[in-house]
Amino acid sequence: MSLVQETSTIHDTIAAALTDPEVGWSMGSFGALAEFHQDQGEPDLPTTGKGTARATQRGAIQLNDDMVAHCTPVAYEQLSKNRARWGQGLALCLPEERAIAARRKTLTRLGVDTSAITEKDNDALLYDMGLDLQQCDFCVRTDNPELITVLDDNEGRSLFEPDNPAMAAILRHHPHRVVLTPLGRVEVFQKIGGPDTGGKSPPGPHTHVLPNLMRARKTHAANITVPAGLIPCAYLHPGNPLVDSLGAERAYRADLAHAFDKLYTLYAPEDLRALKLQVSSEIDAGNGPQAFSEPTTRAGRLTLRVALRQLAQSASAADDTGRVTRIRSWLSTFDGADREFSDEPDEQAEHG
Repeated sequence: MSLVQETSTIHDTIAAALTDPEVGWSMGSFGALAEFHQDQGEPDLPTTGKGTARATQRGAIQLNDDMVAHCTPVAYEQLSKNRARWGQGLALCLPEERAIAARRKTLTRLGVDTSAITEKDNDALLYDMGLDLQQCDFCVRTDNPELITVLDDNEGRSLFEPDNPAMAAILRHHPHRVVLTPLGRVEVFQKIGGPDTGGKSPPGPHTHVLPNLMRARKTHAANITVPAGLIPCAYLHPGNPLVDSLGAERAYRADLAHAFDKLYTLYAPEDLRALKLQVSSEIDAGNGPQAFSEPTTRAGRLTLRVALRQLAQSASAADDTGRVTRIRSWLSTFDGADREFSDEPDEQAEHG
């Protein structure tokens, strides 16, 4: 499925993405986020009709249509530790003055969640975990009397106080996690990754809360190139041509590469788009890397390396051995073994 048609708006792209099992979503901040994924043919649940939404038995996502009208989509690409791959996404950003959450610093009872995506959850209680994040409120939702008692008894305290039993109770009872941003919400119904899930997050919708990353007080990873004055409030993760949603390798999918190319053409920073076109043109002309000036910015160097990886995969899939040979020379110069992945420390910390 193509996310972008000739007359697509960002609303059209979002609507198409919500029905595409290749596409994942996330909302949150650096070190604390909720992800929504769905499988092919996974049954959906009815939603309350507030905004553009999708719900399954494992989780749900909802986009606020009014706020989407104010968002700036920014397409981005990332390096992978595997030198044949890359990451890609679309950050839905708001101006700093609109990307503001409640910034609560302690556990706070918010009351009945009347804005739940599905009616079945409209009577459960919502608690802000008090993580003090700029663009999102990270919450839990429950109707479990035992957990409610613990949360109420410790309201007004930080979850990270050594003698606060609330976090242990949350991990034990696995309440829904609800992440709220000005652009919408993601709800995760599955268990929290930990001892009850074999030490890792379950496939499909899940959450991450990583205090060591949260302490950096960043709104997003430094290797996601976002223009100054904007803050990502939601992410669309299109299908990757080389890796499925579970991280397993697959044969190169040219259709997924082309689908993201359309998003990149529409929404990537102009200078990075121009750089990728220049690199492709130089290789088409048969020019080697010796006379090409490596970009001076971190974003430019990252884009150059990703572009070469993409061109190599495309040429290999087309069985164009001459082009593959030329690209390998460029890769050796600009993306060789001496180029440390640690040049992108945020990605290594967040996804390692």
